[in-house]
Amino acid sequence: MQNSLWLKDVEIPTFSTLSNSLDCDVCIVGGGLSGIYTAYLLAKKGMKVVLLEAKPAFAIGTTGHSTGKLTPQHGVVYSKLLKYFSAEDVFTYYEANRNAIESALQVASEDSFERVDSYLYATTIPGKQTIEKELYAYNELNIPGVETTETELPFDVTSALKMEDTAQIHPTKFATHFLKLAIDNEAAVYTNSRVTKVEIDEKFVLTDNDSKVTFKKLVLCTHYPIESIKGLITTKLSIDRSYLLASETTELLKGQYLSVEESSRTIRTASIGGTPYFIYGGKSHIAGEVEDTQSYYESLKEEMVETFNLPEPPFLWSAQDPNTPDLVPYIGQISEDTPDLYIATGYRKWGLSNSLVAGEILSSLITHESHKATHLYSPTRDQFGKNFLRGLSTIGFVTANLAEGYLTRMEAPKCTHLGCKTRWNDGDETWDCPCHGSRFDKDGNVIEGPAVYPLKLKK
Repeated sequence: MQNSLWLKDVEIPTFSTLSNSLDCDVCIVGGGLSGIYTAYLLAKKGMKVVLLEAKPAFAIGTTGHSTGKLTPQHGVVYSKLLKYFSAEDVFTYYEANRNAIESALQVASEDSFERVDSYLYATTIPGKQTIEKELYAYNELNIPGVETTETELPFDVTSALKMEDTAQIHPTKFATHFLKLAIDNEAAVYTNSRVTKVEIDEKFVLTDNDSKVTFKKLVLCTHYPIESIKGLITTKLSIDRSYLLASETTELLKGQYLSVEESSRTIRTASIGGTPYFIYGGKSHIAGEVEDTQSYYESLKEEMVETFNLPEPPFLWSAQDPNTPDLVPYIGQISEDTPDLYIATGYRKWGLSNSLVAGEILSSLITHESHKATHLYSPTRDQFGKNFLRGLSTIGFVTANLAEGYLTRMEAPKCTHLGCKTRWNDGDETWDCPCHGSRFDKDGNVIEGPAVYPLKLKK
């Protein structure tokens, strides 16, 4: 069962369930960091904001199961982005993340973050060549980075690429602070309020108890957009699941690390209640594709104990991340014919900094202000030619799983989103949908969308 370090002994405020009808300027669906930060920025600008979260508390889903790294160093990304975008646009991606991080840290609570250096590292010759390509992109784009072989890791590296003065956060504390700021600016927030119906033309949403919120603008900060079919976003996103562990350690690292080899590993430390913890993770696979997920935890445990000489980790959790074909998230108007509907999704494991970018872009669009990265992140950006093969692959996977599930998992419950057969996840004790990433607990209750209704389980 999942047991995230970020939910240990943290005071997460609880709020009431929406039980009446409301009118607002902006209704935001999804109470992770994206929704919270967008609500804060809009409320600060004087907009009447309603923020709805399906879970019992805010920031306990994707945000509360992240690595807590807040950095513009998003893995080996800049050399890859140059295949899809101009150098100017790729630098805009870096600049948007860097500026959003710095703006947020200026008002974040001191106990929710600390400054650290970020490292990409390699332990093989091919990995060293990967880092050299990324460093070349840094130099071409004028992104600050230093190649080195000096790290705090207990093994030799063939190369490392350091980005100085980045940050790491306690994600639930960080998000909760901005939630309080949103409320101070008169945002109305509700938990246990799952949106089950969206009426775009009539401009209202209904929650699972038939409470109604009428809006002028609607922002979907759910992991996978409820109305994603409007802009065919469902055909452009694939979902990855990765695993994290945390164990007590003796000292804190000064940096945070990510390997560039195919079997990537993430490393950082954190102080929780005065106790230092070592966080280790990796082992990515397509969500819903694997039943024996416990084996992923076990192999990571073995590596953690043997390589870092640490005790068995008491904290084990996993994270789920949608990916876009060109590696840049979809943030903005979902399509040209729905000017009042906005989304933020496809963060590719870098949802913390991109959530802050989302807040800035969305609040700017809604209040008719400019943001330099709006065109780059737009869900309607014209990259069809370059993305066609990847998009076709994603569509094919969805179609194959829809058919394959009925042939090989006849007894598995159907996902209430589009009817794919779910797969039991032994490690996390969840029912996972391999088509669009919906997740349900062992009793069939929705954990993550796009599904909004529980499974019909046989007694």
